[in-house]
Order: sequence, then C-alpha cells, then structure tokens
Amino acid sequence: MKINLTSILLCTIIIGIASCSERNIKSETRTIAETDTYYSAMSAEKGRNAAFLAMFDSSGVILRPYHKPIEGLDSITKLLLSENDSSYKLIWKPLFSKTSRSGDLGYSYGTYEVLTRSTDSIIGKGTYNTIWKKQPDGSWKALLDTGNPGLGK
Repeated sequence: MKINLTSILLCTIIIGIASCSERNIKSETRTIAETDTYYSAMSAEKGRNAAFLAMFDSSGVILRPYHKPIEGLDSITKLLLSENDSSYKLIWKPLFSKTSRSGDLGYSYGTYEVLTRSTDSIIGKGTYNTIWKKQPDGSWKALLDTGNPGLGK
C-alpha cells in the first residue's frame, strides 16, 4: 500500500488547526469567567453602577423584572445613574462560561448576592446570565445581562 505524503501532511495540518482552535475556545472561555469575576470585584469596590457602566457594550441590553428591555449604553447609563447604589453592594460568581466556536461571542451564568455596605448582611440572592461580545481590542463586553431574584437570603 502506497501512502501519499500530501495526504499525511494535509491530515497533520487539519489536526493541528483543530487542536489550536479547541485551545483558543478553552482560553477564551476562561477569559470570559475572569472578565465576569473582574466586574464583580469592581462592583464590590466601586459600586454596581460603575461596574455595569464599564462592562456593557454600546449595544448592550439589561433585562429586569417588571420592565421592558433597557437597550443601548445611553439608556443603561440613564437608568443606572438614576439609582443610588451607595447603600448596598452587588457581587456575583460565575459558575459556568462558554465561548462560541468563532470566538467572538460567549456567555456566563452564576449566582449573585446583594449585601448591605454597612454590615455585609445579605439582603437578596439570585441567579444571572450574561452574554458577552469580544471587542476589537480583545476584551469582552456584556451584550445582554439579566438576573433572577429568589434564592432567598
């Protein structure tokens, strides 16, 4: 049986590309979780408003209970600046993240807690989901964020 050198080379290249792609997806998935964690730390330190304003893409959307979707960074900014976040802190923890095969979109979900700033008492818990978009500079920004209260105190 004669082995074609071109076929072997082609198979080697395809396997190499596939494994690089898989490594990139895993790396970007970790980056999404790290980005999510970074914004949670910013929220704890500087407030929810500062963290959300920094994390949203210009075309981002927030979904909230009993509200229509808040669309675009201008609308998100207007909403957040109308709400005082100085008496509490919002922290969250990603439990799972995933990146698309193309590497330009991903999502994370996890749990959050709302605590009083004065005593760190938990005043609310829930779950959240964020859809992320990779930016031209390689960073990730939120395209859509939503949370569901109800995990108790």
